[in-house]
Formats: sequence, C-alpha cells, structure tokens
Amino acid sequence: MDKEKFQLEFNLKNVSLNLLWSTISTPSGLEEWFADNVISRGKKFVFTWSGNSQEAEMISSRTGSFVRFRWDDDAGTKAYFEFKTAIDDITGEVALVITDFADMDDVDDAKILWGKQVKDLFRILGL
Repeated sequence: MDKEKFQLEFNLKNVSLNLLWSTISTPSGLEEWFADNVISRGKKFVFTWSGNSQEAEMISSRTGSFVRFRWDDDAGTKAYFEFKTAIDDITGEVALVITDFADMDDVDDAKILWGKQVKDLFRILGL
C-alpha cells in the first residue's frame, strides 16, 4: 500500500534558530523530545523508544534548514520524514515544518503522534 504524504507546521515564537536546529538534527537534541535514545553512525541513526529500536538513514540535510531521514523499513520507497526550519520574512518568527508519510488509514493518528512529540519539543525549548 502506498503511503500518503502530509505536512504539519508549528510556529515557535521567540526561539533561536540555532537552538531549534541542534534539537532537530543532532542525536542529543533528538533524545530530548523525539526518542528515548538516539545513536548515529555516520548517516545511520538508531532511534529507541521503550526498548524498541528502529533504524533510519539521514538521506539529505542542509545545515540550519532541513534534515531528512528514511526509515529502513521504507527503503526503496519515496517515503521519508523531514524536519525543516522556516523563518517568516515579515515577523522573523521561526516555524518547524514536519513532513512525513503514513498509510492512508493512519494519517490522523500520525498527526496526533507528531503533535504530542512537538509538545515535548516546545517544553524543551521553553515555549
């Protein structure tokens, strides 16, 4: 079954772009809000939640702009998940744009899960 692409945007008032970037792109930053444990070996990342691990490859990134991963389970597909920073030209406010793919029946649940994850991110960032 093909997965459906979706995007979520979260506005982050008064947050440093450098702080956000380190929190979404480094193993130590990702451990603070995304997974219990994150280990990287080059472009390979191992994410662990409650003792269950899942591997992903960082398939693309641009420092300060975006980082894109593909789960090993999705190898050979177009599916990925991405954290992208965006700055409003007028207000200067920073936003986090998350792109992900899920089975059509699971998109709503995936959005709810991302919302919970980002709530933890907001707490870590002091928002």
